[in-house]
Amino acid sequence: GVDVGGTKCLGVVLTADGQITAEHRVPTPKDARDVVDAIAGLANELQGVAPAATRIGVGAPGLIDVNGVLRFAPNLGAAAELPLRAELEHQLPGSTIVVENDANCAAWGEWVSGAARGVDDVLMITLGTGIGGGIILGGSLFRGANGFAGEIGHVVVDPNGPACPCGQRGCWERYASGSGLGWLAREAAVAGRAVRVVELAGGDPESVRGEHVTRAAAEGDAQAQAVMDRFAWWVALGLANLANTFDPSRFVLGGGLVEAGALLLEPVSRQFVELVEAAAHRPPIEIVPAALGERAGAIGAADLARRAGS
Repeated sequence: GVDVGGTKCLGVVLTADGQITAEHRVPTPKDARDVVDAIAGLANELQGVAPAATRIGVGAPGLIDVNGVLRFAPNLGAAAELPLRAELEHQLPGSTIVVENDANCAAWGEWVSGAARGVDDVLMITLGTGIGGGIILGGSLFRGANGFAGEIGHVVVDPNGPACPCGQRGCWERYASGSGLGWLAREAAVAGRAVRVVELAGGDPESVRGEHVTRAAAEGDAQAQAVMDRFAWWVALGLANLANTFDPSRFVLGGGLVEAGALLLEPVSRQFVELVEAAAHRPPIEIVPAALGERAGAIGAADLARRAGS
């Protein structure tokens, strides 16, 4: 299984019982067509270690249709209509290729062997530079009519909000991602409400990033904790909307921001209860951290390839 990230492509060899026997990574090229070569090279290298591994799953960011065509991937600089599966089949003859959205793969990985295991109705939300989402309903990955379901980072939560690279304004990921935390922190810094955060950023408010906020909050800085609380409200707002739509038993939160632990999860859980419809009249919905870290996508991609056609 191969997970295509913003900076690296991570590949793993997965046994039938879910054990990783080999792992390798390469830098992610800037151009999407070069990414195809990188994936093929990584797969060839892993097949050299495990020649019997002829089923290859690939998780890539963007809109991927049911035919494995990458329709839209601004984070990869992709030209429209890149036939990713077909090009990989050409470069890797004899292999069965499955191409899926990266967040779907991460959700499936957590469902197979991580924090979503044993839960039939679960949503995984990845809080990174942007926001990705994978939806599992009734124990099956929900893809939608065209394979585009789960683009939850681009649900509009403020029509008058900041512009998003997708072309819309006020997308959820503009507020509730790592870049969103940095934006909220810089806003507080300019207003003089994030003194310690600015110190950690070298004294320049415009250099403030999300990691400066989480570090200051971990030190006990009240201003940083206030920024985290405001950020958590935006995360909780999106989760409440998703809960009202899909009624899952559990949310699994992944991505680098979740490393903040209780500094993030506690205010998110508290404010989620305040925002979700009829919280007092429904079973609690769990909000838990992901368990597989950066390997979730590659594990999920490998397992989806293993199941392909079965």
